[in-house]
Amino acid sequence: MIDLFNYQRRKSSIVHIGALDMGGENPVRVQSMTTTNTNDTQASIDQAECIIRAGGELVRLTTQGRREAENMKNICEGLRQDGFNTPLVADVHFNPNVADIAAQYIEKVRINPGNYVDPARKFIKIDYTDEEYAAELRKIEERFVPFLNICKAHHTAIRIGVNHGSLSDRIRNRYGDTPEGIVESCMEFLRICEKENFHDVVISIKSSNTVVMVRSVRLLVEQMEKENMCYPLHLGVTEAGEGEDGRIKSAVGIGALLADGIGDTVRVSLSEEPEEEIPVARHLVNHFNRRAHHVMIPGTASGAFNWTCPTRRPTKVVGDIGGDHVPVVVSSVRKPSDEAFATASKADYLYLGAELPTRFDDGRQYILDFNVYAEHRQELAGKAVYPVFPVSAMPFVSMVKAERKFLVLRFGAPAEEYIACLKAHPEVVVVCMSNHPNRTGEQRALVHEMMNAGLQNPVIFSEMYQIDEKSDFQLDAAADLGALLIDGLADGVWLMNEGKLCPETIEETAFGILQAARLRTSKTEYISCPGCGRTLYDLRETIAKIKAATSDMKGLKIGIMGCIVNGPGEMADADYGYVGAGPGKVSLYRKQVCVEHNIPEEEAVEHLLALIQKDKESL
Repeated sequence: MIDLFNYQRRKSSIVHIGALDMGGENPVRVQSMTTTNTNDTQASIDQAECIIRAGGELVRLTTQGRREAENMKNICEGLRQDGFNTPLVADVHFNPNVADIAAQYIEKVRINPGNYVDPARKFIKIDYTDEEYAAELRKIEERFVPFLNICKAHHTAIRIGVNHGSLSDRIRNRYGDTPEGIVESCMEFLRICEKENFHDVVISIKSSNTVVMVRSVRLLVEQMEKENMCYPLHLGVTEAGEGEDGRIKSAVGIGALLADGIGDTVRVSLSEEPEEEIPVARHLVNHFNRRAHHVMIPGTASGAFNWTCPTRRPTKVVGDIGGDHVPVVVSSVRKPSDEAFATASKADYLYLGAELPTRFDDGRQYILDFNVYAEHRQELAGKAVYPVFPVSAMPFVSMVKAERKFLVLRFGAPAEEYIACLKAHPEVVVVCMSNHPNRTGEQRALVHEMMNAGLQNPVIFSEMYQIDEKSDFQLDAAADLGALLIDGLADGVWLMNEGKLCPETIEETAFGILQAARLRTSKTEYISCPGCGRTLYDLRETIAKIKAATSDMKGLKIGIMGCIVNGPGEMADADYGYVGAGPGKVSLYRKQVCVEHNIPEEEAVEHLLALIQKDKESL
């Protein structure tokens, strides 16, 4: 069982992938995928070597046809001649015969249950009788077992890689577009592996939606335990995008699972050069490795909490915090040079510390240290200014009058005292902090302690760092908050940093993390794939053009997909989709419905903008 409060790696079986072992006590492996044409032997070798030199421990290549599968032999031989023994992985969709060929030449084959024997996904409602459903399962087994026999003969490992965006019609029609359906899609194939005594299996469940991804993996872990399975897990947020948004989104989803010790290999899917993914994956793995052997946190899980299907913790509304309100963002203004930031800030609350500002802006809400607030109470009358109390000042909560108050708490604070205080003061919002090496576990422990006491005061999670590098700060903050946000425990986020970062970066990161966790939308979201040998247009140039034209469309989700493999499905909650349909051709989607087919690539962005504008005008 997963320990919510104390970090330890999930126990998994060991899988042999060529010269590399994965799972068990082995380190969490990091990997990436080439974007070259797999028929171009030298280009594929060169890019694979770039990934390996960056620290990649596995390299995956798209293998969409027989020619590509056959050429994997040449790529593998070329790498070995250059002195690299890094395992190669063939990525196969739609054609099981291709998987059979690739399994003879390389160390691992990825197959997708959603299109292994059921490639004709039409996303239409067809009811399957139990007999028809069973017949489909037999068809899968009849085709899958010969592949497993080839893998046994050649000592080839496999990855059963389920993508949210490519579930089969059969699964969608029986289970819906749900985590339960995603998990069952995987388990159907795993049960065949068990029956055939084939155990060199790695599993992945991916989605561009971090909530779906995390919930599905948690549910899979629980289901595997029920069926006495412990296969290693490959983690990734598919179509995460590029730049800061892609990194934050990946860190939220992957971090939420690594925090619970789940994960044996990581691939961060960025719409960038493949080798750029490796340092991000390595950073996330190292971030959680540092939590090993920490001082035990004696937390008690609340019976009201469901780890596999968490819902938002019920809270009483305090102003604009808690209840059904989106989580708030608190930003800190700690020095006079931050005055320009304070004026432009989009945060819901600005923390001023012990300093009164030169002026209070209309419509702005502020937080002041309680003693300063009490001293200036009369001149603050009528202003949206609220006191914050350290735990040592808890006795003063009753003495200071305010319609809204904040109390900083850490797990381990005298429970009887703070519980009595919070029960007597429903107007108090808890600011949950931690300096424990496993801050996720300790912050979880405090909220579970509150839940066990029946408290419904809202909770803001505050994270303090001392980091100078922007990317490191974004990754650490997103990874630390991921599990807490997806657990449904957060009513707000307050990031602080003592390093060299400007307050704008800190605040933007807070909003970005909330958007990545699907809790609050503050800007346009781009669901873009990392590209591979199947990509049918210049992906990075297209992303840049679409971003430049749509970045001010707050709340809009746009999917940018290189090919049809995960296109319509992975864009399930996108408003619009831009999908490679053929060489130099693009199809446009509204939700999952294709509305324009085979547009010349050079005209496609303009067609997308016209479609968006037409829909806006019709509202």
